[in-house]
Amino acid sequence: MHIAELRRYPVKSMLGEVVPQVRLDPAGLDRDRALAVIDHETGLVATAKQARLWRDLLQFSAAVRDGHVVIEGPGWTATSDDPRIDHLLSAALSRRVRLTGDRPAGATVERPDPQDVLTHGVEAELPSAPLELAQGTPGATFVDYAPVHLITTATLAAIGVEALRYRPNLVVETPDGTPAFVENDWLGRELRIGSGVVLRVVLPTPRCALPTLEHGSLPRAPQALRALLDTNRIDVPGFGVLPCAGCYAEVAGPGVVRVGDQVTAG
Repeated sequence: MHIAELRRYPVKSMLGEVVPQVRLDPAGLDRDRALAVIDHETGLVATAKQARLWRDLLQFSAAVRDGHVVIEGPGWTATSDDPRIDHLLSAALSRRVRLTGDRPAGATVERPDPQDVLTHGVEAELPSAPLELAQGTPGATFVDYAPVHLITTATLAAIGVEALRYRPNLVVETPDGTPAFVENDWLGRELRIGSGVVLRVVLPTPRCALPTLEHGSLPRAPQALRALLDTNRIDVPGFGVLPCAGCYAEVAGPGVVRVGDQVTAG
């Protein structure tokens, strides 16, 4: 196996960037999910998991340029430290928000049941379970759970959708004949990457409705969730039986990961 793609997302729920290499430490990838949009009214972290309110975040993109996070919105481009940024985001999202790199204590998002979203549509007002962010990371970023998220080409090929819909950090190229959802078998195991990076797989990655939404120019893709509901519901420790694709990992050995690095499951 080897690393086929490296992706990071400087602002939570915005489109991110593909990079040739990146440093990993116990907090995760450098500059990944370092910023997030906070809803002024509720104090919750904005995420496209709550599609009714925040799916338009997937029409923004963020990338690191010359040490700054550059955000592209509808008809404008600004750095994250631009004094206009909160106004620009609020106007584009039709909701008063602020951009921050300081994760509030107990930072929480809303997560409607993904099957409810498929059944009733993205505009429906649905009950939403609160989900505390970053429960499996020592860092201060806005990751959903653990510092690193990865998925294999075997799983993506079986589902038939683009990698970016699942927002992985690492896309692992697997040999021909590798079964779909091989990540399920990695729970508790270590992945050695390149010349010294070690990841320890801690959970299968539960899926919300986000992969089914428009991502930039990509149209909606209900199969990105339906395939998992039909074929890969997993008992995720602490969370229940959920549709999953990919896995979460913690960084047991830090270092730089590069596209093309060999990956070995221990």
